[in-house]
Amino acid sequence: AGGAVLGSAADRLFSLSGLFAVYKPKGPTSAGVLNLLKGRLLAEAGVQTNENKRNQVLKIGHGGTLDSAAAGVLVVGIGKGTKMLKTMLAGSKKYTAIGMLGKATDTLDATGKVTEEKPYDQVTKGDLENVLQKFTGHIMQVPPLYSALKKDGERLSTLMKRGEAVEAKPARPVRVYSLSLQQFQPPLFTLDVECGGGFYVRSLVSDIGKELSTCATMQELTRTKQGPFTLEEHALHEDKWTIDEIARSLEHCTSLLPREPSHKKLKTEHPGETAVICE
Repeated sequence: AGGAVLGSAADRLFSLSGLFAVYKPKGPTSAGVLNLLKGRLLAEAGVQTNENKRNQVLKIGHGGTLDSAAAGVLVVGIGKGTKMLKTMLAGSKKYTAIGMLGKATDTLDATGKVTEEKPYDQVTKGDLENVLQKFTGHIMQVPPLYSALKKDGERLSTLMKRGEAVEAKPARPVRVYSLSLQQFQPPLFTLDVECGGGFYVRSLVSDIGKELSTCATMQELTRTKQGPFTLEEHALHEDKWTIDEIARSLEHCTSLLPREPSHKKLKTEHPGETAVICE
């Protein structure tokens, strides 16, 4: 009894399908935010998650990890939308980053231990702007040691925290579509970056420091755009994590996405990165 009433919210939840975006605050991991979201939705739908009955499983995933210390757009796939997340990983992303000259840390961001301090007062705004040109276009980048990349199935960051010796991954090609200096108030500088998949803004900030004969570490990072999803327009904050709001958002966001390959026109922002519908 009472199944019908209970069913309606649950039915609506399990019928949701597509991509939408949420705001990830500073602090939790991307997986943590996803679990919180999932818990919220299942609770609203009145679905018990702890019973080992043959429950409908809520399919939900995200399209690209943001570091715990970073904030901003996290693209989420729900239902069939989870198959579209691969395209999000490859597509372009925009970030605003605040770097600090004169200090280096083991994690390349503010959460790490300081490993080096160097004078930076010789660096001018012009120096910084000139150096940015070297990091625009197709460049090679060594990913950070503290990262979600894996070695033998374990995250490098997990191995590092355990005190195991980890060799740096080799430099790999990455793409920077645009890079500009927004503010310079030494030791702090603010960058706007648009980049392709597999790019680490922490590494960029660190490399810029080295290039300027000093060192630098990232203080703050915000992802302002991922694929067609922007922070201002599309990212749902925690108070909007409801079945209704997400349904509304999914409807609104469908128009942003490339159509299924059955249509001839499949023009994406960057040639060579056509949408792949992955199984």
